[in-house]
Formats: sequence, structure tokens, C-alpha cells
Amino acid sequence: MTRSIEPLVSVVTPVYNGEKYLSDCVESVLAQTYNNWEYVIVNNRSTDRTKEIAEGYAKKDGRVRLHNNEDFLGVIQNWNHAVRQISPRSKYCKIIHADDLLFPECIERMVEVAEANPNVAITGSYILQGNGKKSEICCTGIPYPQTVVSGKEINRAAFQNRFFVFGNPTATLVRADLVKGCEKFYNEGILYSDIDMCFRLLQDHDFGFVHQVLSFVRLHDESQTITAGEPLNKANVEFLGMLVKNGPTLFDGEEYKKVLGMRFRRYYRFLGKNLLLGRKKEFWDYHRKGLERIGYPFSKTKLARGLFSELLFMLLNLNNTYDRVSGFVEKRRQRVSQ
Repeated sequence: MTRSIEPLVSVVTPVYNGEKYLSDCVESVLAQTYNNWEYVIVNNRSTDRTKEIAEGYAKKDGRVRLHNNEDFLGVIQNWNHAVRQISPRSKYCKIIHADDLLFPECIERMVEVAEANPNVAITGSYILQGNGKKSEICCTGIPYPQTVVSGKEINRAAFQNRFFVFGNPTATLVRADLVKGCEKFYNEGILYSDIDMCFRLLQDHDFGFVHQVLSFVRLHDESQTITAGEPLNKANVEFLGMLVKNGPTLFDGEEYKKVLGMRFRRYYRFLGKNLLLGRKKEFWDYHRKGLERIGYPFSKTKLARGLFSELLFMLLNLNNTYDRVSGFVEKRRQRVSQ
């Protein structure tokens, strides 16, 4: 793809107090092999050196633009505010969080797939994620060498637990007309609105995939989504809500009941595990309200079944561990006696 025909890509970083990693993030955008991009850094009233760092890059490169929020916004509110800053001329929108990195070919390879397949709404890739001590490749991807799959098939596969490709906003490229066509691109009522957005867009569009590792997602305790979501494990009930909202259009009646039943069994086993962990009232209040919100009141009977399932799993796992340890000890004893 020559520069003269490269469509404009708007790269967007919503950031709050990101001085620790922001420079590395910006440098990874500047290092892209793709040339026709703008980079909008949306500073959400940071109290550290975020604004100073972003201003420095904006002065050195005209493609980098800093937007300072007048008021502090919540995480998802700021995501929506950030994508509203993209150029009206852009054809694609590329989110990168301030603590993440893009590998040099990221935008180029994603745009190639999107340009070759006009019905693709979202393009993804494999992700390297890590915490400074350990890194691993995540996102199962689609069968190689296939690069495009029906969005409905992707959604069905995710709910059926066959494979999951959405990954992280840093690892996706989205058609800008779909971003600009929504007053609120992300659902501000839930934390994992990036996944909800994928399910929504893929109801009527295809999903593209690049079989390369094109981004690095940093895992750390300071992440805003981790800070907001992990203490209450919000992802589990939010994912159930996404199934309740999207499932009836993806599956026929009996198939939907089967998938919904499987997901609820997994969810109540998760609750059973947390019962054993002695979770506090805040945790249980959140999940009770979450279930009521999606039209499925909390069930003590299902919780009891989930608890039994988790205890059975723990018992079987304990037996397997005992057998493995016993076998190891016996082999060592035999070697010593020879």
C-alpha cells in the first residue's frame, strides 16, 4: 500500500496519570511503518507529568495532538469523549491505552485486511501481554490462514466458549464511520464496554484478523479497568448480560437455552468458589443487582449446585495431585533402591 492511497487512521489514547508509560506508548506509534495517521492524546485531568509529556511530542510532530479535558470523566465516559476527537476525514480508528505498545507493523497489517474486505468492522490480531516478569501470547485467533469471519459466527463462538478473539482495545482497529455514527460508542453502563461494542458491531459486519502479534498489553495493578473491575469480578455478570442481550438473535430457541444454561452453570460455580473465599457483602450485593438487571434474580438453589460443583472439582484435583506426588515419590524410592 503506497502512501498516496493510504487511508487516514486516527490513533487515540485516553489517559489519566500515565507518565510512567506514556512516552513508550507514543514512541511505538511514531515507529509505525504506516504513515498516514493522526494521534490524539486525550488527557483526563492528570495530576502527574502526563500533560507535559504529551505537549512535548505534539510540538515535535504535527501528527500528534493533545486534547485536555475540562472536567474529569469516568473511565468509559472518557473513552467516548476520546473517540469523539478523531478527524472527520479518518477511515479507521485505533485505540491504544497509555500503558500499552504497538509493534511497528501493527497499523499497516490491520489496514491491509480491512481495506481488502469492506464489510469488516473490526480487525484484530494476536496480543503479547505481560507484567514485566512474564509475558504470554493471548487471543485464540481464527483458523489460519483465514483472515475474515462472519461477525455472527465470531459472536456465537465467543458465547459457546469455542474461541475468543476480542482481546483488548489496543489490539483492534475499527471502521471510523461506525465510531462517528454513535453518540456513545461505548456503553457507559458497564465496565467491559469494549467487548460489548464488539458484539454489537459484529451483528451486521464481519471480523478481520491478522495472524501476527501486533501489540503489547501491559498487565499491572494500576490499570483503571483492573482497579474498577477486579475487586468485584464484574466481567462474569457483565458477560452474561451480553449473552442475554445478543443471544436470541444468534441462536435458535433450543440452542439459546443450551448456551444460556451452560453459561449460568459456569457463573454459579464461580459464585460458589467465591463463597468458599468468604467474599464480603459488597461482592454479593453487586452480583445480586447485576443478575436482577439482566432479568435473572439470584438463585440460592443454583448457588448450592455451583458450590457442590466447585467442591467436587477441588476434591478431584486434590486426588489427582496426591496420585502425581505419590507416583513421583515411588519412582524416586525405586531409583534409590537400585
